[in-house]
Amino acid sequence: MEIVYQPYIDPEFESLIERIHPPRVCIDNDAYQDCTLVKVDSANRHGILLDMVQVLTDLDLVISKSYISSDGGWFMDVFHVTDQLGNKLTDESLILYIQQAICSTRRGGIPKELQAFLKRAVRPCHVSTEHTALEMTGRDRPGLMSEISAALYGLGCHVTATVVWTHNARMACIFHVEDGFKGGPIMEPNRLAEVQEKLENVVEAHHDSGEQRSVRLTAPAAGRTHTERRLHQLMYADRDYEQCRGCDGSCRHWKGCTKTHVTIETCREKGYSVVHVRSRDRIKLLFDTVCALTDMQYVVFHAAVSSNGSMANQEYFVRRQDGCSLVTEDERHRLTQCLIAAIERRVSRQGLRLDVCTQNKMGLLSDLTRVFRENGLSITRAEIGTHGERAIGSFYVTDASGHDVNPRTVELVRQEIGGSALVVNKSPDMTSRASSSSISRSSSGEVEERPRFSLGNLLWSQLERISGNFGLIKS
Repeated sequence: MEIVYQPYIDPEFESLIERIHPPRVCIDNDAYQDCTLVKVDSANRHGILLDMVQVLTDLDLVISKSYISSDGGWFMDVFHVTDQLGNKLTDESLILYIQQAICSTRRGGIPKELQAFLKRAVRPCHVSTEHTALEMTGRDRPGLMSEISAALYGLGCHVTATVVWTHNARMACIFHVEDGFKGGPIMEPNRLAEVQEKLENVVEAHHDSGEQRSVRLTAPAAGRTHTERRLHQLMYADRDYEQCRGCDGSCRHWKGCTKTHVTIETCREKGYSVVHVRSRDRIKLLFDTVCALTDMQYVVFHAAVSSNGSMANQEYFVRRQDGCSLVTEDERHRLTQCLIAAIERRVSRQGLRLDVCTQNKMGLLSDLTRVFRENGLSITRAEIGTHGERAIGSFYVTDASGHDVNPRTVELVRQEIGGSALVVNKSPDMTSRASSSSISRSSSGEVEERPRFSLGNLLWSQLERISGNFGLIKS
């Protein structure tokens, strides 16, 4: 094995260049008629690209194209951005917020004071530092979320927000909870240990001996990882990517194929590995891909991202953080699997979306999931949070066999929960831009898809802004 020695660099000295040359953010509404350009020039560091993308996607903005270059210790990026209705960014308070927030991420986080710049409430970090956080991974099974919610309710815990992802028969979830009787976070060590022990028993049920699973309960702390990024990390640690294969390569030139394609080549002249990704375009695609590259310790030196109709193309010139390109076939295979998994985790190809908006109360999540379980519904993904006295969120459900839900069953669920509290959305995947787009023609006569107004997407964008406790492009 080749041993590479690297000199120690004092963190204060390392950040000196960015203190001398702080990031410059330019918002240009004149260059293009159909989008706003967000241009960023900054000193480079590992993770900066993810920080920039995170700021924009947390504001529910659509990134249709991006060009990235970070050679020579300097980072330059151009994002083509619109809102979710395809409009340019004209709100001066939003523009000012973007400029300030992108600069703030370089200093270790976005302060709450920046929200004063906006004319609407927003918590763009999708991180709660005011509640106890519960992280769980394990094998997915019907009724698991109901069991977890019932256990928390029985322990006197009030769930303020939760997000659940399932992928390749694995499950990862993050709950934010508070003491249901006293209010506020759960801080006492004995109480934390009691809750953790009970939930470990719930997750371990039906698991084979030695099967991988985890339960982690933490008191509020500053510097928590962005919730969506944390979900990617949890599922990666749970090795949900091992069954990912993508396209088998039988289709030539990817034409007409909507599966996820990942190919990795070597650019020997510059020492880069060139990663090509083609997949269906959808909300937060760029965020998910960059999360995988960043957390696997790959540095993006150049990149070009664009969308064409319902498909997206991404090309990254990367090296490992130690400066090496991908050498072995095992490395390439693992990165391919992990990128496919990152793209597929939040996509619901099957199932029905049920949007919930109802009076918030302790035990609400337990009640809702119990009704789903008793009617034979299995939850494949869920995001729910609270805003004042209301609980707002979405559940993706199938029957116990993973097939579409019988309409009669849905009606029974609606009646039991309360018809006005539950809205059925027949679109199986709200994350796909194609499911909420209309067809128009470009100046060249080509048919292209444009986003159109969608009540479902509007509800979800409001939820992400106001809940502030969880995160679950077109980016």
